[in-house]
Amino acid sequence: MSITVNIYYTGKNGSALKFAEEMESSGTAELIRNEDGNEKYEYFQSLEDKETVLLIDSWRDSEAIDRHHLTPMMQKITELREKYDLHMRVERYIPDENGVPRSDREYIRE
Repeated sequence: MSITVNIYYTGKNGSALKFAEEMESSGTAELIRNEDGNEKYEYFQSLEDKETVLLIDSWRDSEAIDRHHLTPMMQKITELREKYDLHMRVERYIPDENGVPRSDREYIRE
């Protein structure tokens, strides 16, 4: 069962965006995307709060997340969070086994 983790990185003076840009330019984000069990690893900038960047991070299961936490990439992420003095808020989601409810389908354009 997939697990999606939303991590909101917040800093000052554009530091959250700089963090995400360095994650991408250093190749760390791509290494994470290539890990066994990773399904999505993508950064988004908030339109409401320019000091916040959202990471949507999806994994096949909790074992894949646990393996990821033991990789050298976690040390790099920790170093960059410290470098940019970021604070985090984390949400974890498990998809509904029944998919999108019928009542919501009429509002979705694919």
